[in-house]
Amino acid sequence: MSLFDTYVMVDWSGGNDAGPTPRKDAIWTCVARDHEAEPPVYLRNRQLAEAWLSDLMEAEQAADRRVCIGFDFPFGYPTGFGAALTGSEDPLALWDWLEARIEDAPGTNNRCAVASEINAYFDGVGPFWGNPFPNKDFEHLPRKGLARTNSQFPERRRVEDHAKGSFTCWQLAGAGAVGSQVLMGLPVLARLRRQFQGRVAVWPFEPLDQPVAFVEIWPSLIASVVSDQMRAGEIKDAVQVRLCAEAIARLDKAGALHSMLQDGKSERGEGWILGVGFEPALEAAARGVEHA
Repeated sequence: MSLFDTYVMVDWSGGNDAGPTPRKDAIWTCVARDHEAEPPVYLRNRQLAEAWLSDLMEAEQAADRRVCIGFDFPFGYPTGFGAALTGSEDPLALWDWLEARIEDAPGTNNRCAVASEINAYFDGVGPFWGNPFPNKDFEHLPRKGLARTNSQFPERRRVEDHAKGSFTCWQLAGAGAVGSQVLMGLPVLARLRRQFQGRVAVWPFEPLDQPVAFVEIWPSLIASVVSDQMRAGEIKDAVQVRLCAEAIARLDKAGALHSMLQDGKSERGEGWILGVGFEPALEAAARGVEHA
């Protein structure tokens, strides 16, 4: 029996409004049911994405469907960071801490200022680094990772040691950097979790006993499948959310998703990427193999 009825994959963005024309490096989502994916949806900014997710969650719950929603950014930071910043061992306390401080509008946000503020809390320089604004400096946010002297926290989460090519949460700018997505994504998840209080479970921090599950994904785990199946004129972000949604749906139907969701339990404080350690099964499912 499948754990979920609906599968939603979200390719996030930490940048500003991407404009009306669908493009790469923006927010893309895809919904799958019965391992059949709907056309991917382009969302030009986080405000639209949050409203879209809220509406979808309401509709799915009204239809009595259990939903798995995957987001392609880390749900936690390396060991010790959240507790040092918030005073709580609960990793979700950091979500609320950031939600109270991050300011976000389609054309601007304060993610670098907040990162600089966080760095100022700790001795030395760092742990955050990277500044996408060439003409604007932030007092406590170095542009280069080598300028950091703070070694209080690990550079990477344990799951990232197993995910070749993944980036550290501390890097806010540069090709492939994920740090800005985390700072701009966790506040959205915190609000959705509060809006649907008692109806959302966050993996692997909480038991998956609610109608909606938030899980962390990394589409690069199926990069070879995405590359093989892309067609001329297609946008990579759109293709990978579709393939991820179809793959997770197939794995659930085959009974394999349960094993993946049992993984990462020992890293509750840091979070875990769904599918790490199960890459062959994930790739096979993305290629359309029913019993990966």
